[in-house]
Amino acid sequence: MSHWITKTAVYHIYPLGFCGCERRHEDASPNPVNRIEKVIEWIPHLKNMHMNAVYFGPVFESVAHGYDTTDYKKIDIRLGTNEDFSKVCKALHDNGIKVILDGVFNHVGRDHFAFKDVQANRQNSRYCSWFCNLNFGGNSPYNDGFWYEGWNNCYDLVKLNLNNGEVVDYLLDSIKMWIETWDIDGIRFDAADCLTNDFIKRVHSFTRSMKPDFWLMGEIIHGNYKMWANPEMFDCVTNYQCYKGIYSSHNDRNYFEIAHSIEYQLGQYGDIYMYNFVDNHDVARLASQLKNPEHIYCCYTLLYMMYGVPSVYYGSEFGIKGQKGHGELADAEIRPCLELDSIPLRNDKLMAHISALGAIREQLEPIQTGKYSKMELKNQTFMFKRELNGNEVYICLNISDGDYTFNFNTKYSRLADRLSGKQFDVNNGNASITVPQNGSMILVDDALPKPAVTVSEIKTEAPKPAAPAPEVKAEEPKPVVKEEAPAPAPEIKEEPKGTPSAGIPEGRKIVIGGHYKHFKGGDYVVLNVAKDHETLEEQVVYMQIYDKPTVWVRPLKMFLEDVNDHGNIKPRFALVSD
Repeated sequence: MSHWITKTAVYHIYPLGFCGCERRHEDASPNPVNRIEKVIEWIPHLKNMHMNAVYFGPVFESVAHGYDTTDYKKIDIRLGTNEDFSKVCKALHDNGIKVILDGVFNHVGRDHFAFKDVQANRQNSRYCSWFCNLNFGGNSPYNDGFWYEGWNNCYDLVKLNLNNGEVVDYLLDSIKMWIETWDIDGIRFDAADCLTNDFIKRVHSFTRSMKPDFWLMGEIIHGNYKMWANPEMFDCVTNYQCYKGIYSSHNDRNYFEIAHSIEYQLGQYGDIYMYNFVDNHDVARLASQLKNPEHIYCCYTLLYMMYGVPSVYYGSEFGIKGQKGHGELADAEIRPCLELDSIPLRNDKLMAHISALGAIREQLEPIQTGKYSKMELKNQTFMFKRELNGNEVYICLNISDGDYTFNFNTKYSRLADRLSGKQFDVNNGNASITVPQNGSMILVDDALPKPAVTVSEIKTEAPKPAAPAPEVKAEEPKPVVKEEAPAPAPEIKEEPKGTPSAGIPEGRKIVIGGHYKHFKGGDYVVLNVAKDHETLEEQVVYMQIYDKPTVWVRPLKMFLEDVNDHGNIKPRFALVSD
């Protein structure tokens, strides 16, 4: 398979949550608020992770959560304007990052212009045929005086009639605008199993006529994936089968489950390049699913090393938690607003691990498109091989109660682990490699060119807001080659944390019990000032008083300082009231 997606790792953002938007459109300001440019601040972080595509959840005008679209050609005012999004797409493209949008084509929100016209004009509306199963002799749960089909019995989502040529032309014209205006590179189709095959085929041929390498991915939960992923329809589908297999095989300490899923899919679907993930905007975060937190590293190794494109849901690279809830706020915990310089309980070890996996995947073509074959499989240990053009990569996973030694045959005289940088001698083609408990290795021919630095040298400090690509490139130091140290990944550079400091104004003091507002938004109350037990440095203990109450700790000097926010000097935390 030859397509840009094979060299890609996807970063999945749910923009309305990521940007801290109001939950409903009616609660927002009538004027657009430019929140979407926040993505630009994360570009250095994405590059450090070797992410080369961003999949945006819904960005278009909607009633509430984005999947109830009201205007396919207008960015939601809670996120900004079309021009604001143009800047984001350009910045991503300038940094070599593709743009994928969420296409919600099965249904619209109740405030969509065509449905509003039906509400106003009833049988006389020219848009009656745009919707499925209108019945003016019945009634809806909203007491419209007529009945209509809602998606999955959800009447906030009015089902479109995709057998109507006018509807299809309207949607294709919207896609045309996305490609011409933002030069998008792909679309993820929401509720793809509810779409008609003819519609999918029309979109396929239409987008290919505009961009030959355009990429289409369908959201499919169950079923025979080949029904939707084929040369006339989608390039791939969401791999929910392996999503479940990854976390449950670790929870049950039973690698037979995920190994079976991988082999079944390769047998059934051949070279269909699956969209692989361990969590997303609809399910609990991986860190909340695992019984043993230490298994998270092997989960991500498996995600990156199996056949298909790996996707990371925003924030999960830091191991943040989030459970699926109930009722109106069911998704709030898995769709949070995140600031890169204040990720709650961030796991930088995991961040470095995923960054290394991204670099390794970029370097090793067998991982991108190579053949898969199982080498050793037990309940708590798993070894498989990826091979392309005679080049072999061995992946070893160990979740047993201690270190485990894999014994296997190899044609190489010496092996190197791209994750740890360790080298191993091979005795007459017989390798004996010991993998630590809850650890993984990615073994390659030690004669391959070595990356510039070892994983242990990867820096994970939160990066500063992104500059346009030319400036970023100009500031990149040349890699330092360490002759004696084999290495798994290119350098991930440390950049200043958050927004550059502008110092503490004279006389500014902390107010215990004071109400403060962060310069990026969000209200907090200072609870106390404590001392670090080891360094005796003074730390501010403060509580977030919006969304879910959360207690934070930050150095006093950092709390009180002014920051340089894109040329504007302002307090990091401004005192609102004593």
